[in-house]
Amino acid sequence: MFADRKASFKQPPRHVVDTALSQEVRRRKALEEQKRRRAKLVESERHIDLFAGLHLGLSDDEAENHDSPDIVRGGIAQLAPLLPRPEPAPASVRSQPSHAESNAVVAPEKPTPSKRKGRWKKPAKPSNKKTSPWANKCMYAELLEMQESELCKEDGLPSDLETGWVVLAPVPLGKRCLAISHQGGGLIGAVPNTTIRSRVLGKPLIPRFPSPLPSDTVLDCILDRNWMENGVLHVLDVIKWKGQDIADCESSFRFWWRDTRLSELPPSRPPKMAASHMPSHGSTQECPIGYRFPYPTTFLRIPYYTNTTFAHFLTTIIPRARSSYRAQVSIPTASNEQDAMDIESSQFTGPAPRTAQVEINPDGLLLYVAQAIYEPGTSPLSSWVPLVAPVSDEMAGTEQLSPLVIFERLIQRRLAGNVRSINEVDMLPAII
Repeated sequence: MFADRKASFKQPPRHVVDTALSQEVRRRKALEEQKRRRAKLVESERHIDLFAGLHLGLSDDEAENHDSPDIVRGGIAQLAPLLPRPEPAPASVRSQPSHAESNAVVAPEKPTPSKRKGRWKKPAKPSNKKTSPWANKCMYAELLEMQESELCKEDGLPSDLETGWVVLAPVPLGKRCLAISHQGGGLIGAVPNTTIRSRVLGKPLIPRFPSPLPSDTVLDCILDRNWMENGVLHVLDVIKWKGQDIADCESSFRFWWRDTRLSELPPSRPPKMAASHMPSHGSTQECPIGYRFPYPTTFLRIPYYTNTTFAHFLTTIIPRARSSYRAQVSIPTASNEQDAMDIESSQFTGPAPRTAQVEINPDGLLLYVAQAIYEPGTSPLSSWVPLVAPVSDEMAGTEQLSPLVIFERLIQRRLAGNVRSINEVDMLPAII
C-alpha cells in the first residue's frame, strides 16, 4: 500500500500546513500574493526609483524671489569636496605582518575530547551530496475539498468556477516529471538533447535521448505508465521555451502557447535500434504492438478547456475525464538501422515507420485558476479531482466514492440551483 502511494504522481512532497482556513480563502490569498509579487517585479523592471530625483528646475516665481534660500536641485555628489577628509590610521593599525609571518602555516586545532561522554568524537565529514537544481520545481495541485452533505452551506466548489478557471482533462495515468532540453551542438532531433527528471529529487529517470524540442526548454510532463510500450510523454504545462520564461504568464496563455509551439515541431525521429534488438528493461509482459521504446518519441498535449460552464462540464469535460482514448504513435520498422538516417538533414530519409493505435488510461481532471502563474510547490491555485479516491491510513480497507463522481453531483446541484433561481426570477412579473 505504501509503495502504491509513493508511486502516485499526484501526492505533493509536503502537505498543506494552514488547514484552519478553507480552500477558497487560501486560494484568494495566494492569488492576491501572486498579483502583489508581479506588480513589484514590474515596478522594479521599469526602474521607477531612478526617476525619483528628477526635477524641472526653478519655477519663474522662485527665480524672481531673491529672498528664498537656495535649494539643492542636484544630487549630493557635488557636496562631496566639502566633507572633512578622514584622518590617517595609526601606525600600529597600518603595520602589516612580515613575509615570514604571512607564509607561516597555522596548525589546525585538534578536536577536544567530549567532557560529557569522556571520549573523543570523530568530526563529521562534509556531505558531498548536491541538491539538483530541478528538484521540487513542479507546481502541485491540492486535492479539491468537496462537501456533499446538505447540512454544509459551502460545497467546496470554487465560486467562480464558470468564469475564472481552466480545466485539463483527461489527465492520464503516469509519473509526474520534467522534460528538459539542453543546449548542444548538432542537429536538433538527431543528437541526445533531452532528459526526463523526477519531480521531487530532480534525478534523471532515463538516459538522455534525442527529441525535436528546442534548446533551453522546460516542460511539466507526465510520463505515461506504459511508455515503454507506447513511447508517449504527455505534456501538462510549459515552464520555459527557447530560454523564454513562460511560467510568469497566466494559465490560459500557457496552455495556448503549449499547443501552438508543440504543433510546430517536426515529428520525432524513430529510434536507431530495430525492434528485435531492443532491451526488455526487465519486463516480462508482452508488448501489444510488438516493440519496446528506449525513450519517449511521441509528445501528446493534454486537452484543456476554457469553457467551464456547468452544462459543458456535464456534457463534455467529465465524460472525457473518465474515459480512455486511443492515440496514434509511430513505430520504426525492423529495417531501420543507424545508417538509414541522414545526419545532415532534419528529415528522416530511411524507411517510413508504421503507425499503431495505443490506449491511454485516464486518471481524473485538473483545475487551474485562469489568472494564476506557474509557481513551484503545492498551491491552492490548482485543484486535483482524481478518478479514484486516494488511499489513506484511516480509510484503508473501506470503499470510498470516486471524487469525480462527487464533483459531478455537485455540478448537477449547482446547475439545478441556477435553473431554479432563473425560473423564480422569470415568475416575478407574473406574481406581481
